[in-house]
Amino acid sequence: MTDPIADYLTRLRNAIMAKHRVVEVPASNLKKEITKILFEKGYILNYKFVDDGPQGTIKIALKYDAVNKVCAIKKLTRISTPGLRKYTGYKDMPRVINGLGIAIISTSKGVMTNKEAADLKVGGEVLCYVY
Repeated sequence: MTDPIADYLTRLRNAIMAKHRVVEVPASNLKKEITKILFEKGYILNYKFVDDGPQGTIKIALKYDAVNKVCAIKKLTRISTPGLRKYTGYKDMPRVINGLGIAIISTSKGVMTNKEAADLKVGGEVLCYVY
């Protein structure tokens, strides 16, 4: 697999399209950090790290609206790819839907949202947009 983050986002996207409640993805430290951010910002209902085998898995419970059955995540977009990395400084931090969405940034101080990175004045690699 050349791009595990794209695979992670695609599995989430496919589960949302199929209206699944829970999705399982292979675990890695970067995927765990992205999952924690999605939970903190209210895009997913819950998550659980399962250590089975050498790699482990992440079980993610997706968040849906009770009335309209619409998922909290409208769109997941991969920005930086292995073939074309996208970096940003803290002054040029991307704004997703004029501040309504989040950009997940991999910085020297860990994985965080664009707002947290701008507050800490650190730049980094723009992994994905979520809204």
